[in-house]
Amino acid sequence: MSDGMALAALWPAGMEAGRYAAMGALVFGGACLQGVGGLGFSMFCAPVALLLFPELVPGPILALGCPLALLAGLREFSAIEWGTAGYTLAGRAVGAALATAVLQVLSGPTLSILFALLILAGVGLSVRGWVVSVTPRASAAAGVASGLMGTITSAGAPPLAIAMQDLPPAPLRATLGCVFFVGSVMSLIALAAAGKTDARQLLIGVLLLPWMVAGFFASGPLARRMSRTGVRKVLLGLAAVSALAILAQSLVPTHA
Repeated sequence: MSDGMALAALWPAGMEAGRYAAMGALVFGGACLQGVGGLGFSMFCAPVALLLFPELVPGPILALGCPLALLAGLREFSAIEWGTAGYTLAGRAVGAALATAVLQVLSGPTLSILFALLILAGVGLSVRGWVVSVTPRASAAAGVASGLMGTITSAGAPPLAIAMQDLPPAPLRATLGCVFFVGSVMSLIALAAAGKTDARQLLIGVLLLPWMVAGFFASGPLARRMSRTGVRKVLLGLAAVSALAILAQSLVPTHA
């Protein structure tokens, strides 16, 4: 009885059946997208959650993204490009550290707008035929941009979509899974250290975990059917949508 009362006390306020199902559908869709293209969970879920389910951002989304990235990395573990992952993670750590200093000079919304415009420019160039070669320098630079954007806007995937768009589908998904898993762990540790997440928020992530797992495994048949060109289109499309969402969040005033 005491355990039941403790669980009831932790159950998030306002988590009715319909709201829970809507959150689950969002998580399912994001997990399916990430299973197909290697990224897309946070890019898809975070902007929608900020508008409809603000309690999901940032802790629960990160908590769900961590095992999702691990599943993606393990599914195609042998395809991981370890050199690319290493350079990207090194850059991401630098970017996260730089973000704390940059925020002392420029406001978060200003940087968000700048990053979103740069991402849209990168997508536009890519559509017109520009393809970034996957080199150590490009991977590290994408990691720095991802660390900056992820820390400031919670959407750090678009630079990686641009930088890794030329990888074959399996190495792309596996390498991004490795990068996002380590990055999510680092972000969760940082949030906990800063007191920005607690057991109640993490419980929301646990409650939505079955939807995430279902979405990921639903992506399996789709991932096997997606061509290299198809995956590239998905990546660029998600990057553009995410950048537009960041612009909307930065430019549209919110009302309490």
